[in-house]
Amino acid sequence: MNLSSPGDATSLCEVTNITRHGFWLLVDDHEYFVPFTDYAAFRAATVIQIYAVERVAPDQLYWPALDVDIDLRALKHPESYPLVFKGSLQNG
Repeated sequence: MNLSSPGDATSLCEVTNITRHGFWLLVDDHEYFVPFTDYAAFRAATVIQIYAVERVAPDQLYWPALDVDIDLRALKHPESYPLVFKGSLQNG
C-alpha cells in the first residue's frame, strides 16, 4: 500500500442547522441561510435529504434525492438572482 499519493481534494460543504424557517449551510469559511420561503423544494424534504448535499463544482451545490441545485452566487448575492416564476398560466 502506497500512502504517498494524495487523495481527492475536498472542500467543506455541510448543513449545520435546520429550523422551521430554513437551514444553514457552511461552505468553505462562509455560512449561508437557505430560507424555505425562497427555496420551496426543501419545505417537504426530510432531514436526511437536506443533509445529503454534494458540492459538484466550486459554485454549485446539489441535493440528489431532491434533484435540486443551488448556485452559490445566488446565496452570496440574492438580490442579483430573483426567484421569479416565468411560466405562463393557461385559462381553459
